[in-house]
Amino acid sequence: MLSKRNVLLLKIVLFLFALNFVTLFLYFTSHSKQSPLPSSQTLPNSLSNHLFNGHNDRFLKPWPILPSYLPWSHGSPPPSRSCEAYFGNGFSDRQDLLAPGNHGADGWFRCFHSDTLRSSICEGGRIRMDPGRVRMSRGGERLEDVIGRKEEEELPKFEGGAFEVDGGPGLRGVPRRLAGDEFLDRYVPGNGIAMHTMRGLLQSAQVVGSTHFDCPQWVEEPTLLVTRFEYANLFHTITDWYSAYVSSRVTGLPNRPNVVFVDGHCMAPMEETWKALFSSIRYAKNFSGPVCFRHAILSPLGYETALFKGLSEEINCNGASAQDLWQNPDDQKTARLSEFGEMIRASFGFPLNRHRVEKPVSGYNVLFVRREDYLAHPRHGGKVESRLSNEQEVFDSLNNWASNHHVCKVNLVNGLFAHMSMKEQVRAIQDASVIIGAHGAGLTHIVSALPKTVILEIISSYYRRPHFALIARWKGLEYHAINLDGSHANPKIVIDNLSSIMKSLGC
Repeated sequence: MLSKRNVLLLKIVLFLFALNFVTLFLYFTSHSKQSPLPSSQTLPNSLSNHLFNGHNDRFLKPWPILPSYLPWSHGSPPPSRSCEAYFGNGFSDRQDLLAPGNHGADGWFRCFHSDTLRSSICEGGRIRMDPGRVRMSRGGERLEDVIGRKEEEELPKFEGGAFEVDGGPGLRGVPRRLAGDEFLDRYVPGNGIAMHTMRGLLQSAQVVGSTHFDCPQWVEEPTLLVTRFEYANLFHTITDWYSAYVSSRVTGLPNRPNVVFVDGHCMAPMEETWKALFSSIRYAKNFSGPVCFRHAILSPLGYETALFKGLSEEINCNGASAQDLWQNPDDQKTARLSEFGEMIRASFGFPLNRHRVEKPVSGYNVLFVRREDYLAHPRHGGKVESRLSNEQEVFDSLNNWASNHHVCKVNLVNGLFAHMSMKEQVRAIQDASVIIGAHGAGLTHIVSALPKTVILEIISSYYRRPHFALIARWKGLEYHAINLDGSHANPKIVIDNLSSIMKSLGC
């Protein structure tokens, strides 16, 4: 006969097994659930070009299994200004601009609006893009070939009919606008952005009858249409990645979509991560002519994400584990940035089941993120503005301290990110127990840091900005700051701060 203790243990094991089964069931059902798209008719044989970027676009990458994933579909909308409304699916106000079946239409278009973020994710079917009606540079060139090109040449300006939606055979006469000014002011406001390209795209979009909807080439699989601002800056690029990721989840895409850059920027190192995160990328102007999308999604600007908005408005959120939130939901906590960081690591093939070892045999990695001179974009002189005037002195002092630290092994990693691939940068972040750096875009990589990673930011009095304190808070990472008077740091103070952190780690 089983003892009371064994019976209790058996009940606990059975409970944990049942909980794990339910969690996996919900995870896979929410992943496999597609957004209810209107049915589409079979394409005529003449519309048989289904190529994207030289590959059959039916071969899309699957979503990886993410430990911090929580379902993106909700029975009811999250409360306004809650963490889920800011970082997850607060896009709950659905507005149909073109319903399927109107005038026998095969095309459709709708937007999902977030009152919290004051922006919308829009999607539609049977959408035609005419790159010839988008005034901008070609995009995708080598940086060396376009030195001196102005930014306004790279950002899109849309002529009428740059984008068209199939209104069906019953729609006759002149094309009509897809979205009127009243709709745009309510659901796609300018938000103080001087050149709101998503709004400009929708202003140009027209609904046309099927007889005028000519498609020489098709993209069959879901495609994100993205316009990037400040594309050579890691912080702003991560806001674009996050917006694209959220858009994919909100619209219930079963696989990772293609991406089309609706901009004319030249190639940049960050494209490595775009290619890793999504199924493929292509520049709008690289299509040989008009192209039609079976399903296109308009991703909001990076400026409209919580990552950027948090710089100017209070977002009262703290990071928590998905397991804790699953068991104890809390509107003031989020695991979404942890989920996104895992998405980046998984996209580069890094294992997600790693946990921070309390006393690693190989020692504790302390990553010093450096700021280096490099040519960032056509208007850049190649010189990076220093945020820490004696950075090399601080690094050398830390290196000397680490070499003589005998309580435990400390490996000081020289984070020369400007000379590392994006994959190598993410690897360095995930391997670090402590991340140190002067305020700079490279620290945005902490979105991919493992739980229990400690952040130590050295902040010049000329650059007191909350970017990385906020990201650390929203991820639930321990954060410390050394606020300087000017841009010169006392190496001893940096060492004392790091020594205190190492002691808290048991070193």
